[in-house]
Amino acid sequence: MNVYVAFALQVLLLVALLAAVHRPLGDLLARTVESPRHLRVERVGYRLFGVDPDADQRWPVYLRSVIAFSLVSIAALYAILRLQDYLPYSLSREGMPSLQALNTAVSFVTNTNWQSYSGEVALGYTAQMAGLAVQNFLSAAVGIAVAVALVRGLSRRGTDRVGNFWVDLTRLTLRVLLPLAVVFAVVLLVNGVVQNFNGDTTVTTLAGGAQTIPGGPVASQEAIKELGTNGGGFYNANSSHPYENPNGLTNLLEIFLLLAIPFSMPRMFGRMVGDLRQGRAVLGVMATLWVLCAALVVWAQSAAAGPAAQLAGGATEGTEVRFGVPISGLFAASTTATSTGAVDSMHDSYTAFGGGVAILNMLLGEVSPGGTGSGLYGMLVAAIVAVFIAGLMVGRTPEYLGKKIGAREMKLVSLYILTTPALVLIGLGTAMATETGRSSIYNPGPHGLSEVLYAFTSASNNNGSAFAGLAANTDFYNVALAVAMALGRLLPICFVLALAGSLAQQGVTPPNAGTLPTHRLQFVLLVTGVVVVIAGLTFVPALALGPLAEGLS
Repeated sequence: MNVYVAFALQVLLLVALLAAVHRPLGDLLARTVESPRHLRVERVGYRLFGVDPDADQRWPVYLRSVIAFSLVSIAALYAILRLQDYLPYSLSREGMPSLQALNTAVSFVTNTNWQSYSGEVALGYTAQMAGLAVQNFLSAAVGIAVAVALVRGLSRRGTDRVGNFWVDLTRLTLRVLLPLAVVFAVVLLVNGVVQNFNGDTTVTTLAGGAQTIPGGPVASQEAIKELGTNGGGFYNANSSHPYENPNGLTNLLEIFLLLAIPFSMPRMFGRMVGDLRQGRAVLGVMATLWVLCAALVVWAQSAAAGPAAQLAGGATEGTEVRFGVPISGLFAASTTATSTGAVDSMHDSYTAFGGGVAILNMLLGEVSPGGTGSGLYGMLVAAIVAVFIAGLMVGRTPEYLGKKIGAREMKLVSLYILTTPALVLIGLGTAMATETGRSSIYNPGPHGLSEVLYAFTSASNNNGSAFAGLAANTDFYNVALAVAMALGRLLPICFVLALAGSLAQQGVTPPNAGTLPTHRLQFVLLVTGVVVVIAGLTFVPALALGPLAEGLS
């Protein structure tokens, strides 16, 4: 079958599955955060931690709650990783070195899941389950909660309240993420993903040698790894390992899981603001960018130059041979579009242009459709920029959903937009200007620059995937990438929550003849252009020195 036909069929099936869950999952998210009822188990938790579930918070209090929870989570996970040799089911694994433990703790708490270690040899089962898997749930819930706070800012009027972080976190974890993860863990288990506590098993191979086969509670972690757009693999090979991703059906399911919540959140947005057309417009931008990026990755891999690649049907180096070039490319495009970071093929072995599109996918801000929560609030920021530009063009005060976009709002939006480029470019420049940064590059030249660019792009955008040719387990990269991950997560959250508070305090301006319609195709194209132009103007020089230079050489 022609590679493009295979890709198109896979995309159509995936789109059908996503369309089937878009409405029920989006409605579930909206009902969860808007419900006046508290479950009994939730009330027990609120009393235990002294939380008043009926008290809305001002945005600074909501923000302090997010930051405090994140810092405590980092400290707790750091302790688990450092002391894992004292924990049950440690499998005789030693505690993780201090800087690597810091990097890993920051990584999982920020929904990045960057890994500078091999999971099957570095971590025992308790560290995987009580440490990493728990943060897979909580970091995803934090991202959705922040997006919900921004939507409340757009839907509420004349108030300084944006919700209760502790209630949002609890509900999203217990009512949405946990039930869905249990269901899909069972589905993955039935389809061959392992789930046991057997430890390592040594077997004799057909050639007479010895091979160690690792087991582990994989299915339970794999489900939330994809569903929460986390991405950290139980094994070093991630989703190319047959115990994490046994066959084509589980591969399709994993792509579906990492896209399901981000593509359903526009429905939640539309319901919360009382206009489903607004949600469909946001969904249209996300879907347009996702399809374009996926098509570009598959084209770059399938149309690779050289007789060997053409005879093989594409650039197969690093590709998961069980699934082929187009399906591996679809996974690569989806995982870099959603801040997931899970991989079923090695992006470092992609063609220069194929790897460059994966980098660009993250540099767009991961809004196509982005991570759980972060994709939606990133897209809403882009929508605000779009209405601001449109307002300048016609000479009137810009408005979005009846809220005026003034100087304060645009300052917060500008700070949000500038955060990631600053982290990426400062990190890249520091690494390339210092011997300790350059010494970890195994491939000198443009590809080596691409590896470092990919690392800081992945960390600053909280993606977590990597170009494997970079030796990142060094003191320099453990610290530098930890800083990029922490600031790349918390600084944008600061600006988003401040923006939510500013918008919530406003009234609503009724639409008139001069109001820009924000639910039509015109607006979809305008926001799409804003996303592409902002990334293009910011990152073209870095891309030109890395993947573009390599591809044109």
